Amino acid sequence: MKITFLGAGSSVFAKNVLGDCMHSDVLRDAEITLYDIDPQRLEESKTMLDAINVNDNENRATIKSYLGVDRRKDALHNADFVVNAIQVGGYEPCTKIDFDIPKKYGLNQTIADTLGIGGIMRGLRTIPVMAEIARDMEEVCPNAWLLNYTNPMAILTGYMQRYTKVKTIGLCHSVQVCSKELLEALNMEDRIEGRKELIAGINHMAWLLNIYDKDGNDLYPEIRQRAMNKNMSQKHKDMVRYEYIRRLGYYCTESSEHNAEYNPFFIKSKYPQLIEDFNIPLDEYPRRCEEQIKKWNDFRDEIMHHGDFSKITHERSKEYASRIMEAIVTNKPYKIGGNVINNGLISNLPDDACVEVPCLVDGSGIMPCYVGELPLQLAAMNISNIMPQLLTIQAAISKKKEDIYYAAMMDPHTAAELSLDDIVSMCDEMIDAHGEYMCMYNNQ
Repeated sequence: MKITFLGAGSSVFAKNVLGDCMHSDVLRDAEITLYDIDPQRLEESKTMLDAINVNDNENRATIKSYLGVDRRKDALHNADFVVNAIQVGGYEPCTKIDFDIPKKYGLNQTIADTLGIGGIMRGLRTIPVMAEIARDMEEVCPNAWLLNYTNPMAILTGYMQRYTKVKTIGLCHSVQVCSKELLEALNMEDRIEGRKELIAGINHMAWLLNIYDKDGNDLYPEIRQRAMNKNMSQKHKDMVRYEYIRRLGYYCTESSEHNAEYNPFFIKSKYPQLIEDFNIPLDEYPRRCEEQIKKWNDFRDEIMHHGDFSKITHERSKEYASRIMEAIVTNKPYKIGGNVINNGLISNLPDDACVEVPCLVDGSGIMPCYVGELPLQLAAMNISNIMPQLLTIQAAISKKKEDIYYAAMMDPHTAAELSLDDIVSMCDEMIDAHGEYMCMYNNQ
């Protein structure tokens, strides 16, 4: 079996996914190929994974690395599973541009990797690379499954599923931790074991539609009361999603710092007090990037450069990737929350939308489950995000600036803050600032 990891310079995530594989009895003898365009980060990831292979896996996996675009086909050749974790343009220059230029126009963001103008730009510079990956996979590993972890999830996964022949599933860890973390935060830990739930919607805004304890008791009435009391009595990091519970009736999967920028309700220049009232961390993603870079550099300097590789070990994480591979290889069913093209799965969302729904995995592949209608207010929230996602995919295909403008105009947070003239000017300035990463959109 061969597992290829694209974007292997994302060392911490590569450790989680591939370390998980080396802790699986089914996958531990696999050939693992690492691919990246950054030689230093690729070498560091290879060193780290080699150490885990020795320390945790009796050196049973075969680990190879491939550097540069001209070696991508070699890395992919005959792969059974491909994990995608690329970040086109990196933190510098592209992510900084995604924050700095909008801020000049008075548009503040928190994460900017999924929706908003930052998510739109990230999608537009990543889809051309995803198209190249798809062409390579169709040629050298046509039967492989692509497990996509790269954001913007719905935009990239939706593109791959609609416009390529690659078998693709979009994965996000927010589904499997959603209700557990909610119950813990509300001091309802005794209801975690044996709970039953249904989660569906779109990536980063999938809804906890129902939740029952092991005895079949509906937990939502108590969740709603406790969430409202907590928001009224103290500042905490999840106030936006608790306000969702109060105003919309339901909790959603991804964090409050993410969801603060997916709608027109919370980050408003006309009402700056909302930022403090709902404890919203503006510019959170750049802070995280800088902290993660420092944390990785400290780890590298402390352990890797001093040669004490015996301290590099791994405990299996909650990520879906290794468990999906196990289920397909062994034909033992496993349930996930996955991102797939809707095609009627959620009946009051557009068919072309990329939705996040329960999926069953076994030797036949990944099979999404029918959900039916969402409560109308939840469908409306999702649709407000879906339309800019679909327009971003359209822009990536047409290469027309006009379609980029449409996507930005329809984004809820952007439209709530800026005039149409400012939206167009901001898009033009961002396209120019991204240079080679978005030069394909400058000629239409």
